[in-house]
Amino acid sequence: MSIQNRLAALRQALEPAGVDAVWVSQPENRRYMSGFSGSAGSLFITPNDALLATDSRYTEQASRQASDYRVVHMAGSSSDWFKEMLASMGTAGRIGFEESHVTVATHKRLTQLCGEAGKELIPLDDMIETIRAVKDDAERGALLSAIRITDEAFVEVAEGLRPGVSEKDVAWRIEMAMRNRGAEAIAFELIVASGPNGAMAHHRPSEDPIVVGAPIVIDIGARVDGYHADLSRTICIGEPDDRFRRIYDIVLTAQETAIATIEAGMTGDQADALARDIIGKAGHGEDFGHSLGHGVGLAVHEYPRVGKGAPDVLSNGMIFTVEPGIYLTDWGGVRIEDVVELRDGRCSVLSNAPKLRFQGGG
Repeated sequence: MSIQNRLAALRQALEPAGVDAVWVSQPENRRYMSGFSGSAGSLFITPNDALLATDSRYTEQASRQASDYRVVHMAGSSSDWFKEMLASMGTAGRIGFEESHVTVATHKRLTQLCGEAGKELIPLDDMIETIRAVKDDAERGALLSAIRITDEAFVEVAEGLRPGVSEKDVAWRIEMAMRNRGAEAIAFELIVASGPNGAMAHHRPSEDPIVVGAPIVIDIGARVDGYHADLSRTICIGEPDDRFRRIYDIVLTAQETAIATIEAGMTGDQADALARDIIGKAGHGEDFGHSLGHGVGLAVHEYPRVGKGAPDVLSNGMIFTVEPGIYLTDWGGVRIEDVVELRDGRCSVLSNAPKLRFQGGG
């Protein structure tokens, strides 16, 4: 989808949302709608115009990256340039804004300015996020590159893993392996959690050593052209004990069942239940505390939400994770995560990193 097509899709959504224009401040939405990757700026989009306001650090970059926009130099105070933007929006009276991104202080100040200009700020919820949820070919290509790099980095480091190496060292080796393969950055703070540390779903790598026989949760991702991969694997150095095998098999069964049975048209809640029911029946419902998954793209967590109570409807072209887990205090955790794409109504797995398999003697 070109920027012009993205603008067209947004403009079609203006009237149903009850607004005449949209002010875009959220960074990923700003990049998606304009192509501008700078860290500061706002978009103002009306049915007939598209403006990108940014400061002197980025006006040249914005001119190069956002050719479908009129670039406006933000000078003076935020109130000054916002007044200029309001004046440039002509008869647009109801201006939508991203309520989940704008602070209370900013909303209070800009509401006053809008009132003085005879305009009104209208809160919008996930308008652009829902457009972003269905990925185009270019986005899919960037995601596939990030996923491939992540898979390869995991294999390289996991195959050379030895006991006694610290979690921090493992995380650094993975980051180097991803950057050596072309990642522009890591997608998030990498997670390497050995033994009891794995009971914390978002444990930060420490100086604790990798231990023989203990579960090791590894959650990693590369970023390519702004797009994020997300992969979790749980491994073990040496022979795993019966408890590891049992917990691992429950999680793997839950994940593979969900991937095989999620269909377009389901809600995120219904998809989540496919895995959660299996874990619950195995006696570990209280040990699976997070959502089954989440969309990935310009943000590592984005629409659609795939979790308990999530109303988001899954549709073809959406790319999201499937990542059930079980976490046990004083023992550790098991999480297995793949990125999948809904195609022809069913999930197609995009991640290719190997998984441990115990069922059936595999």
